[in-house]
Order: sequence, then structure tokens, then C-alpha cells
Amino acid sequence: MMVPVALLLLGALTALVGPRFLARADWTDREPVVTLWAWQCVVATVLLCCALSMTLSAAAAWQAVRGHVFATAPSGVMDAYGLGTPGPWAATTAVVLAGAGLWSGAMLVREILRARSGRRQRRAELLVRAPLLPGEEPANGRLVVLEGERADAWWLSGSAPRLVVTTAALRRLKGRQLDAVLAHEQGHAQARHDWLLHCSAALAGGFPQIPVFAAFRDEMHRLVELAADDMASRRHGRLTTALALVELNEDRGVFGPGPTPHAHVPQRVDRLLTAPDRLPARHRLRLTATAALVPVIPVLVALVPGLRALG
Repeated sequence: MMVPVALLLLGALTALVGPRFLARADWTDREPVVTLWAWQCVVATVLLCCALSMTLSAAAAWQAVRGHVFATAPSGVMDAYGLGTPGPWAATTAVVLAGAGLWSGAMLVREILRARSGRRQRRAELLVRAPLLPGEEPANGRLVVLEGERADAWWLSGSAPRLVVTTAALRRLKGRQLDAVLAHEQGHAQARHDWLLHCSAALAGGFPQIPVFAAFRDEMHRLVELAADDMASRRHGRLTTALALVELNEDRGVFGPGPTPHAHVPQRVDRLLTAPDRLPARHRLRLTATAALVPVIPVLVALVPGLRALG
């Protein structure tokens, strides 16, 4: 019965050390895609530790579960886990972790339903502001221009994704700046950043008392913007992308003098103008592979008694 406890301790250690390591690393802003992957691996490790601990705790508490978990295991493997003499907390641990898993699923479903409702509402508002002309099909065109005094642009996802741009933005965006904005929003759509935001919001909303999930949500919101900025800058240049950000946000007061709700925009502009070059491809590959190995650790911990019994 020591393995479920070890897995919970490993999950707690990962939740504590992982965010601190990523916060202190000097490559996270240079490689936002790699950092997104690393964060996902950290959170996946925490969730995997809880899932494996729940499974082994349930197997220790109830014979029916034990029979299913170890149905195909060779003789002696079950004894190696010491499940025959479960502690007093085995059933409680299994029930609590199972309830947490169900709650996480419910929060994710709620987040998805909320996002779909918001998307339907935005599409309905778009039809009111830009009604279809006679004979015009809803899916025609990927760019919608709206009359508006504020420079703005956003990506409307769905079965017929569209970039919505106001006339004020068209007047302000010069040269290839509009192309940079389009590439930025397409970067969000192609990488399915909405799913990352939904999952992180579900975990943070379902477990507000767990700091790693709140940090995961905050970093996802920041890193997806940096990743989309990089995609736009690789196609149209850093200066063009930075100027497009300035033109779209200058009237919102995000560049000072006091704190604003969009304080991340100046940081993104500074990064585009002053950021160092990307890490070498070999370094990026090494970081990606190292992060991918982190979720393997709880699996190895869970398999150690069985491997010893077989060895």
C-alpha cells in the first residue's frame, strides 16, 4: 500500500517544483510552444499520479476492482503490491480521487458549453451587424468587415471560422500589418489554443485552492498569445507584427501611464522588438523530449513492484 502514497507525494512534488522550475527558466519566453508543452506535461503528471493512486487504492479496498486491475497479471504480482492488507484510508482515498476526477470532467463540460454558448451569441451579433445579402452563403469568405470606431480584430471559431475586422482597424493597419493580424489569429485556430484555455480554465475553476492549476491557466493565456505572435512574426516580420499590435491597442490606453487590464500587450510588443533569437533546434528537441519523460515517472513508480516480482 506504499505505492499509492508515493504517487500522491510525487504528484504534490511535481505540482510544487514544476511551476517554479518553469518560472525560473530563461528560455520560456523565447520558446513559447515548448513551454506550452512543458506545462501540459507537468499538469498531466499531476493528474496521472492522482489517477494511478486512485486505481491502486481502489484495488486495495475492493476485491472486485482488484480482480479487474490484475486480471491478466502473472501470479505474484498482486502480492508484490501488498493489496491484501489495505490500510484504513484506501477506500477513502479512492473515493476522494474518483470524485475529483468526476468534478474535473464536469468542469470541462461546463467550460465547453459556456464557450459554445458565447460563440453562438457572437455569431448572432455578427449577423445583426453584418447581415447576409440576398443569395450570399454563410460560409462565403473568411474576412468580415464591420463598421466600428474602435480598431479591433478577432477570430470567430466554429464550422466556418472567420476573421472579423472593424473599419477603424483597416484604416489604422498599414501595409502587411493586416496580414500579420490574420496570421496571429490563424495561429490560435491551427494550434487549437481554445482547447488549452478550456482545459486550464476547467482545472483552475474546479480546484481554485490548488496553485498549480491557477498558474497553468494564467500561463496558458500568456503563452498562447506569444506563440501566435511568433507565428505571425515568422511570416511577416517582428516589426510588422509589433506595429500591428500597437495600432490595434493604442486607443485602449494599454501603454500607460497607469496599470491596465491589457498590461501584457506592451510586454508582447517589447518581446517582438527585443527578443533574442530562438534556441537551436537541437536544444528545443532536448527540452521537448525531457518534458515528455516527466509523465513517464509516475508510470514507472506504479510498475516498480510488479517489475520486481517478475524479475
